[in-house]
Amino acid sequence: MRPSWKLIGLAGLAGVAATGVVVARKRRAQREYDPDELRDRLHRRLAEAASDRERPDPAPAEPGP
Repeated sequence: MRPSWKLIGLAGLAGVAATGVVVARKRRAQREYDPDELRDRLHRRLAEAASDRERPDPAPAEPGP
């Protein structure tokens, strides 16, 4: 028996709605930062990345025989 196009369409619609619910819940769970706090966090991460870049790389391992 062939599936009806109406059933396929309803299944697709239910999938889209379920995905929207999951995304909305995840978005709600994220903490919202005020602009000053967000700016401070970004500056701190940038400083950490810059300090990581300035550190010398560890000496490479000697090649084996």
